Amino acid sequence: MNRSVIIAVLAGLASAFPAHAQQQVAKTFNMPVHIQASIGLSDCQNNPGPYITLDGATSLGGLTVELIFRNNVKGTHTYIAEDKEDVVVVPAGGSLVLPKQPVLGGVGGNPFIWIQLLDASGNELSGEIYLGRCVQGLVNVDASLPAEVAAVADFSALDCSNNPGPYIYVEGNMAFKGINARFIFRNNDNPVGGPHEAIRYADVVVIPAGFTLQFPKQPVLGGVGGNPLIYALFEQGDGTPIGKEVLLGRCVQLQPGN
Repeated sequence: MNRSVIIAVLAGLASAFPAHAQQQVAKTFNMPVHIQASIGLSDCQNNPGPYITLDGATSLGGLTVELIFRNNVKGTHTYIAEDKEDVVVVPAGGSLVLPKQPVLGGVGGNPFIWIQLLDASGNELSGEIYLGRCVQGLVNVDASLPAEVAAVADFSALDCSNNPGPYIYVEGNMAFKGINARFIFRNNDNPVGGPHEAIRYADVVVIPAGFTLQFPKQPVLGGVGGNPLIYALFEQGDGTPIGKEVLLGRCVQLQPGN
């Protein structure tokens, strides 16, 4: 069952973190998303074109931060105790609602209609998807694609002497580069051109550029005793690693004042 994502719209990645946060990790990557949207139609014979509405939801692939606690560095001759704890910061299957948006076609009545998904810079994220002809009714949009995001996580520590392990706090946010949907209206059904072809385009925003999800502060309890070495690893919702482990330092280095 999908879980709703609590969202906050922020201006870019700027965010005020607590003064005691001692380490920050940033990653830019492609998160898989799944877009399901319905298409509404009216005035198919309208001149200069029909009215179309798009609404639906975008399902997110999810993001997890794995914290790794070790009592020593790998490659030494000393026994290494290790504990791993996952923090789900963006639930897999969490959804963003697409607001209902009107689109006006512009090649005369009853055109052939396609849709293509682009990032905010106009780069193609999908091929052209044929929706149908206006008077026939259009198929729904059902597309999986990568969405470029930038995630920032802050880490801080409390009680490094705790047994069986320290408490580490994680918080941060994730911003989208943006996704747009481009409607393509043609007066014939050949997408590569035809006699006297007329083409018009109309873009709507699916996810605004800079749209940001903020993940709340969460505690994580390590399990290898006081003051371990702490590493962070970003993972997709399916467990696929995003880059490599990042050494945050020993627990005491993440405490206030250090």
